[in-house]
Amino acid sequence: MSPESKKLFNILILGISFMFIFTAFQTCGNIAQTVITNLNSTDFHGSGYTSMSIIYGVFSASNLISPSVVAIVGPQLSMVISGVFYSLYIAVFIQPSTWSFYTASVFIGIAAAVLWTAQGNCLTVNSNENTIGRNSGVFWALLQSSLFFGNLYIYFAWQGKTYISESDRRTVFIALTVISLVGTVLFFLIRKQEDTKAPGEEDSTNEILGDSASAQNKLTRAVAAFKRSIKLSFTKEILLLSVTTAYTGLELTFFSGVYGTCIGAVNRFGTEEKSLIGLSGIFIGVGEILGGGTFGLLSKNNRFGRNPVVMLGIIVHFIAFYLIFVNMPSNAPVAPMEGTDDVAYMIPSKEVAIFCSFLLGLGDSCFNTQLLSILGFLYSEDSAPAFAIFKFVQSICAAVAYFYSNYFLLQWQLLIMVVVGFFGTITFFTVEWKAAACLARGSDYSSI
Repeated sequence: MSPESKKLFNILILGISFMFIFTAFQTCGNIAQTVITNLNSTDFHGSGYTSMSIIYGVFSASNLISPSVVAIVGPQLSMVISGVFYSLYIAVFIQPSTWSFYTASVFIGIAAAVLWTAQGNCLTVNSNENTIGRNSGVFWALLQSSLFFGNLYIYFAWQGKTYISESDRRTVFIALTVISLVGTVLFFLIRKQEDTKAPGEEDSTNEILGDSASAQNKLTRAVAAFKRSIKLSFTKEILLLSVTTAYTGLELTFFSGVYGTCIGAVNRFGTEEKSLIGLSGIFIGVGEILGGGTFGLLSKNNRFGRNPVVMLGIIVHFIAFYLIFVNMPSNAPVAPMEGTDDVAYMIPSKEVAIFCSFLLGLGDSCFNTQLLSILGFLYSEDSAPAFAIFKFVQSICAAVAYFYSNYFLLQWQLLIMVVVGFFGTITFFTVEWKAAACLARGSDYSSI
């Protein structure tokens, strides 16, 4: 197998592995608050929003050390260990208790930081400036296929149900745990690149050393990775891209947790309200796959750069936010177990709700594929620290959004996303324009 074929194989395995793990995790996140609402009449007293807030809060803090962990352990083993913790979190729902639920939330936050930092490193070392756009799109399309399969099952399994029984819950979460473990095992198929540099390592080193020298070398790499992360955090381009990244964290919370809860709370949808959560997830996935696949295929022939794709993303999201505003009751995110009979500015329409799911997924793919692409291009030599910062900002904003989702009515959540999304689009444009100008002059693209 040629080096280029090996790299493409690794990207495909990376995407398929993430597809299995996030088929389980994203389906879990999509239905968690609905399942927990049914549990709160028992001894279990937890909140899906609070759990996600813990996950993303720990996730954000852990990104400060994740490049060092990946430098010591290596990207492949880092992803395997992280995948195990994802599986354990999902397994908690089989027989949930409040303490195990929140404890697992802390551990998966740490695992998520390591997983995504290792993913960014693996994506970058298996790409070059000509293939990073394609590979980002291919990876994103495979990853977001996860939204399709799990939610398709939820749609059919929960058809006509207004209450989720213990048997229903156990069946779903046993299946999701197994699926997550399959994705974890697939990481072992990724083939190592001979010229792959460990995160934070400036030069290739001789691995044929004694154990003490090897341990010292790993510690040196870990410290270097941490220092590089801190240094990168204060560069102009990272600060500008952080506003865009903050927006992706807010809208990630909305489409992956809040919007499904809103749909499940609208009593005017009748007996389909719970199964519609699954259908919503499917159409979010369709939008993500369409966007990731399209932008991945077109990236090689795109003369206009990344800005048009990001512009498409923000327009699509603004349309979705407006339709959700007029279609969904304002108290839908915080409705009790009985749901809500309120209406907004129109009688709630299932068709409009599902169309908005598609728009949310399409817009999200626009932002994330272009962020992955520009980070991999700008920081090809510092991929792990750069992706760690990206996930740090995204996850801390997601944590904040999950926290306020317990209290804010729908219109205020939409308004926050509109404001941050507007400024995030402008800052992305600024980085892309300056980067393109530097590239045209033949100067160093990574120093804007």
